[in-house]
Parts: sequence; C-alpha cells; structure tokens
Amino acid sequence: MRFSRRFAYLIAALFCVLFVAAVCGRSYALDARVKYVIDGDTIVLTNGVKVRYMGINAPEVPHKDEKGEPLGIEARKRNKRLVQGKFVHLEYGAEKKDRFGRRLAFVFLRDGRMVNEILVREGLAFVCMFNKRMKYRQRLLNAQKDAIKRKVGLWALSPTRPEPFYIGNKRTLRFHRPGCPYGRKTWAGNRVIFKEPKDAYLKGYCRCKKCLPFP
Repeated sequence: MRFSRRFAYLIAALFCVLFVAAVCGRSYALDARVKYVIDGDTIVLTNGVKVRYMGINAPEVPHKDEKGEPLGIEARKRNKRLVQGKFVHLEYGAEKKDRFGRRLAFVFLRDGRMVNEILVREGLAFVCMFNKRMKYRQRLLNAQKDAIKRKVGLWALSPTRPEPFYIGNKRTLRFHRPGCPYGRKTWAGNRVIFKEPKDAYLKGYCRCKKCLPFP
C-alpha cells in the first residue's frame, strides 16, 4: 500500500513538471521532411505544416500583383538548394506561431548548420526579431555583421530613396523612415536615431514593414 502511494506521488509529480514545462513554453524540437519551399524564409513540411524561419526576414518574391523585392528570387533559390526534399531538424521556441498561423522555428540541416544563419550570413535575409532574449540572437547578429562587413547579397545594394536619418524603436526593435507614422509615434524614451539602415541592422533592428526603409 505504501509503495502504491509513493508511486502515485511520483506520477503526480512528473505530471506537474510536464505541465509547468508546457505552460512556460520551453523549446522543443522534432525532425521532419521539407515538401517544398515558398520563399527565402518559409517552407512547407510533408505533413502540410507551414514553417516560418524564426528571427529572420527574407526579401519578398513576386506574388500576384506584387513585383517582389531585390534578391527575393535568389533567396528562394538558395533556400530550395538547402532544404527542399530533405530532412531537417526543427527547433521551436516559446513563440510558436506568427500572426498568419505559421509555425516559427530554427531550422537545422543534418550536418548541424542552421539554415536561418546561412541565409543571413550570405546576405539573403535580415535578422528580424521582437525579443532581445530570443535564443540564437547573438549568433544571428554575428552572421549579419559579417555579411555587412563583406558587403554580400543585400548589403551590396544601395538604399532605395535614402533618408537623412532613420527612427528606431527600442521597444519593438524596428526602424522607420522619418515620415513614417509608426516612427513618428515612437515615444521619446524608446527613440533612437540611425544615420544609415546598416547602422540599425548592426544593432539588431529590423525594417518597418510599412515604410520599407531598405533595400
């Protein structure tokens, strides 16, 4: 009887640990096969799940009436060469989905390389995050600094419609053109001024999706 009671306590304790881990949103991982590549930062698995690469943003590809962005097609081609039809290791974090319902993940090849990092290091994607405590943040930033230093990919391009300065928001980690309403609404305590887009990217800021300050 005493043994059964102890066993029940152990089962209850294990259940509590698993429940707390789930509630706290600890990261977990799984292996899956990539069915096809949508663009430079989005893939679809063989089970139909759409996965968005966490912490980065690749240029847009032509879609419907949208003409796409510089190097968008190149980023998609590179992503295809890396993962299409292959098994990858997906590492999910506490932030499980984006606003479009896509799963957010760090994606690793079987040789251990991170696809998110490869695309950033080759100048085919930007580092783009909301949380300064995001896992692999510094690793991705180091890859971006290296790409900027070598002037590869996106960093070989000149800014379209260059501005005299850009407004960064310390809270959202986004930067804006000076005329952007989102930038102008930035509270003074969160505001930081950048001379060039690359200065913002070196600090881990990402461009505003509305005013598109670069490229």
